[in-house]
Amino acid sequence: MRGKLVVGNWKMNGGLRQNDALLADLRAGWTKQDGRAVAVCVPYPYLWQAQAALSGSAIAWGAQDLSEHAGGAFTGDVSPKMVAEFGCSYAIVGHSERRAMHGESDELVAQKAAAALAAGLKPIVCVGETLAERDAGQTETVVLRQLDAVASGLGPKLVEVVVAYEPVWAIGTGRTATPEQAQAVHRLLRQRLRKADPAAGNVLLLYGGSVKADNARALFASPDIDGGLVGGASLNATEFLTIAHA
Repeated sequence: MRGKLVVGNWKMNGGLRQNDALLADLRAGWTKQDGRAVAVCVPYPYLWQAQAALSGSAIAWGAQDLSEHAGGAFTGDVSPKMVAEFGCSYAIVGHSERRAMHGESDELVAQKAAAALAAGLKPIVCVGETLAERDAGQTETVVLRQLDAVASGLGPKLVEVVVAYEPVWAIGTGRTATPEQAQAVHRLLRQRLRKADPAAGNVLLLYGGSVKADNARALFASPDIDGGLVGGASLNATEFLTIAHA
C-alpha cells in the first residue's frame, strides 16, 4: 500500500506572527494517522520557525527549492545540507514557477533531486505542461520528458522520490483538471515509473493544480493520485486540514 501525502507549498508568503498562528493551528488539527502524512514547505527564512513549531508533531516540513551544489561560491543559493540542518524531510524541486521564471532545465531539476537525496531529503519532483502545450496535444511528451530526465539522473534512487503533477494551466487560475484528466496523467506517470524501475511503481504521485477543500476528496479517490501539493489553500489552516483529512 502506497499511503497518502498532502504537502502545503506556501510559496513566497508568510510572516513571523501569522506563521505562528498557522503552524499552531495545523499542529493542533492533525494527529498521526497510519498511511497518511502531512507536510508544509515554507520559505527559507521560516525553516527555523517551522522546526520549532512542528518538532515532535505529526507534521513534517521542508523547503521549496535548493541548490544542486553542496557549497561554495554561489551567492544567494542554499545548499541541501543547510536545509537538512533545520530538520527538513522534503524539498520541492522543479516547480513550474522555477522552470518558467528561473529557466530551470530538466537536467538541472534532476541534479537538484540527486543533491537532495544525498543530503537525506526526499525531493518532491514537479512535472507539468502549460496551457499552450496541453492545447497542442503535447501533455504526454512534456511530462514524460521531464520525468525521464530525473529517472535517468537518479537511476535506482528513483524509488526514493515523490512526484507531483502540476498542470501549469490550473495553478492560480481557478481552473482545475477534472479527476478524470488528472488521473489520466497520473496513470501515465505511474506506467513510466514502473518501466524505469518496477519498484518505482510505488512512488507517491501528488496532484498539484489548485487543490481545494471542495475538490480534494474527488481527486484523491482516483487510483493513481496519492495526495496533493497544495498552494494557496495551504495558507488557511481550516482549508488545508480539510484537504488533508480528505
